[in-house]
Amino acid sequence: MSATAAAVPFWRAAGMTYIGYSNICATLVRGCLKEPFKSEAASRAVIHFSVAKWADGKQEKSTIRKDSD
Repeated sequence: MSATAAAVPFWRAAGMTYIGYSNICATLVRGCLKEPFKSEAASRAVIHFSVAKWADGKQEKSTIRKDSD
């Protein structure tokens, strides 16, 4: 094994991004928690974001979405 190959993080060598790796780790940790910590962590895992379409160079009305939508 060369020195360059040894320096590459294993998530990068597996073809993953750090965000993907950290999301997998977070899901596993949340799954291992006991109550009431498990329900608290699950409530923080919900993501809300705004989606807006553009037409003719102007932003139309935006909608608030959750990651489950």
